[in-house]
Formats: sequence, C-alpha cells, structure tokens
Amino acid sequence: MVFQDFRSRINQIEGDQFPSNSYRQMVLQPAYDEAKKHFLKSMVHIHIAHLKMLEEQQLISPSDAKQIGQAIAKLDLNYYEQRDYNPQFEDLFFRIENKLIELAGDVAGNLHIGRSRNDMGIAIYRMTLRKKLLALMAELLALRSSLIAFAQEHVDTIMIGYTHTQQAQPTTFAHYLKAVIDQLTRDFKRMQAAFETINQSSMGAAALTTTGFNINRDRMKELLGFDGVIENAWDAVAGADYIAELAGVVQLAALNLGRTSQDFLLWATQEFNAINLASPYVQVSSIMPQKRNPVSIEHTRSLLSSVYGDASTVLQMIHNTPFGDIVDTEDDMQPYLWRAMEKLRGIYKLFGSVVVTMDVNKEKLLKRAENSFANVTELADSLVRSENISFRQSHRIVSSCVKTLLKAKEETLEQLTWELANEKSMEVTGKPLKISKEEFYKVLKPEFFVHVRSLTGGPAPETMRNSLIQSQAVSPLLESWVTGKNTHLQKCEEQLYEFLEGWNKHD
Repeated sequence: MVFQDFRSRINQIEGDQFPSNSYRQMVLQPAYDEAKKHFLKSMVHIHIAHLKMLEEQQLISPSDAKQIGQAIAKLDLNYYEQRDYNPQFEDLFFRIENKLIELAGDVAGNLHIGRSRNDMGIAIYRMTLRKKLLALMAELLALRSSLIAFAQEHVDTIMIGYTHTQQAQPTTFAHYLKAVIDQLTRDFKRMQAAFETINQSSMGAAALTTTGFNINRDRMKELLGFDGVIENAWDAVAGADYIAELAGVVQLAALNLGRTSQDFLLWATQEFNAINLASPYVQVSSIMPQKRNPVSIEHTRSLLSSVYGDASTVLQMIHNTPFGDIVDTEDDMQPYLWRAMEKLRGIYKLFGSVVVTMDVNKEKLLKRAENSFANVTELADSLVRSENISFRQSHRIVSSCVKTLLKAKEETLEQLTWELANEKSMEVTGKPLKISKEEFYKVLKPEFFVHVRSLTGGPAPETMRNSLIQSQAVSPLLESWVTGKNTHLQKCEEQLYEFLEGWNKHD
C-alpha cells in the first residue's frame, strides 16, 4: 500500500474533522462521561457566582444578568447527566455554553467575560476534590471512633508485641490499637493540610495572566466557598501540587492501614489464633469444610495496594509535565485520584466493621505471653534494682539463662528458675542473687511487665485508659471541623441558588 492510500484509509476510519474517532473514544468521550458525573453542578455554581460578580462589578447590566440568570435556571441538569458525548461540542463546557446562548441569546456570551476554561477548570477540580476529601475524612473518623471503642474493651488483653517479626515484649491489644488510632489521627491531619491547599480559588486567573476587566477575585472566592485566592495567575492554572499533595496523603494513608491489615491477616491464622472474624466477613472453602477464610481482610489488603497504585499513577502523570496549563492532562488523572479516595473510604468502613465485630482470643494470647521469653526484659530491669549492678551485667545474666534453656531444648519461661539465675549471677558478678524467689517469679509475669510500664505511651491499663480518653475527647473537635467545612460549602451553594431565584422573579 502506497502512502497516499494508507492516508486515505486512515481518513476514512478516523474522519477528516475534529475530533477524530480514536481521539473521541480515548480522550473526549471518557472525559465527558466523568465531567457530566462529577463536574456539572460545580460548573453551574461557577456560572452563577461569576454572573453575580460581573453584575456587582457593573461589567454587565442588571437586565443582562437577569436574562442570563433565567437561562441558567432553565438548564436541565438531568438531561446533561444522561446524554452521551456529542462531537459537535468539544466538551461539556461548550455544550452548556451553547445551550445558554440558545436560551438567552448572544448576551449569554458575556458570561465568559474575565475568565477562561483554564481558571474555571481548575476551580471545578478543586471544588470536586474538596467534597470527596471531606467524605473520606468523615469515614476515617468513623473508623477511628470504632477503634477507640474497641481498644477500651482490651486495655487488659495481654499479648506479645513483635519487633523484627520476633517476640519482643508483653503488651496489650489496646496498646497496639492505640498506635493505629494515633496513626489515623496523623492521616487526618495530613488530609486537613491537603484540604487547605486544595480549597483555594483559581478564578480570575483567566488563561494565564488575569484579565483587563475589573473583576473581583476575592468575591469569587467568597461566593464559591474557597478559603483563599491563588495569588499568582500562572500558579493558579499551572500548579498541580494540590493534586500531588492529596495523592501523597491518600497513598500514605493506604500504606499505613495496609500494614495493620497485614498484621490482622496473620493473627487470623490458626497458628496465631489471636482473632476470630464474625461470620459476615469470612467465606468457606468449596472443598475444605474446616476453612474460614478471612476474605474481608484479604481484600482490604489488596484494595489498599490498589489505592496506593492509583495515587502513584496520579503522581507519575504529573511527573515531567510543563509548568503551564495542563488541564487536559488533569482530565485524565483526576479519575485515578477519585477512585483511590472512594476505595479508601469504602475500606475504612469495611475495616471498622470487621474490627468491632471480631472476637479476640484473650486466653490464648495471655497463655502465649506467660510462656514466652518476651517477659525477661523486666527481669533484667529488676536485677539492676535488686542487685545494684549495671544493666549490661544484668543483661548478661538473663541472656545466659535463656541461652542455657534453649540449648537444653527448654523453650518456655516456666523453666527459668531462681536457681538458674542465681548460678548465672555467680558466673557474671561473683555474687548470689539478693532478689527473693517470690519477687523473682512475680517479675516474670506478663501482667507485672505491663502494669509497671505506666509511663506516657506505655501499655499499663490506667495509662492506656487515660490515653484513650484523651483520644476520645479529641473526636468531637475533628468531627466538628469536617461538619463545619461541609456546612459552609452548603450555605455557599444555597446562597448561589438564592441569587438564581432573584434573577427569576417577575418584575
């Protein structure tokens, strides 16, 4: 096939007018589908706010504002939400603009005075993200509250804590959960910071350099519920770090909870037998009658990796893009972030339900702790006090005891006797033990180990109860922050519709 024949064939397939069939299918159609689902209301809100601002700045007459406002009120949003992409219009913006001009006449074209699809598109992205972020934050707080309530039930549930995946020291299940709660709190604070970055207005930046029209950027910020204005117009349309920041926050939140889900999956094994999931969260095997597969945690772990991956895709799509308007690229990347946020939100809900309904095998955990050499840290500490020796000497005494038992294939703590420790004390210090047998065996109990660790951050029951009370006391403040932001945005939207009603009143 000669080149001209090849070109003719491509033109027949793709068409000779914009958009080509493949461009429409790969770019415009998906972007339109996402826009009509996520952007339509925000676009209308910007139309109303911009119209009101133009009227207040006397850039259009009250009669023109009324005429345009009446046209906006006639828009059937349900119609546009259900209609497929029409190649006659490049995107949803031009389709809506065309309808407004059809309804109000050429005067509707003045609605675009002092603005561009660039600053408008960025504002829409930010308005969409802030709502999705607030919904995610509300679900995070629900999980956090569930974990606090669950932890309060387990301040006395003794278990072994692990470092380097090896038995380390006795602690409590509440102590572990409180660490997860604190991590979630930090995730929330990072989301708060991301919200502050996101909730800034680009309106008035126009294409890149603002406009010669005397518009009011601060008024647009106020009408649309933004907390501030992105001062530099170039930054307003070029800066993508607000998306990157949120992607990073979502990515880290998924990573954090993923580590916990990995622990829970391990603890649900028959070998660990630490937790037992409620029936709604397990599946049986098709062939093995005894199986109770913890699929809810398996899918949690898998989906959290998916969240991480989608957020990583966003960061990769921003990578090496020019520092200018990349609104079309953002059309492609935004759905990845929405999907990541929506999945993380669903995972928070699922994980909270799994945790509060599962049973913890307290007896098994306690017995495992009682038989574990994990208790001997406290013995080493106690010998420092009772024998008036250095910690290194004490460490050598206890370490030598454990090595002797392991060499003799004695792998439980009950074989660690006062007599053995006394023998090792004579070897290390040349002196017999001063600690009484009663005190010696008491300090080997995991309950004692936990109770004496009453410093801030420790697992002692009273310390842990107070710590959980403090976390619980913070909850209303965090919830109030989310509620306050949602309420403010709702009031701004209601005000916009009041303006619309005013334009539609008959004289």
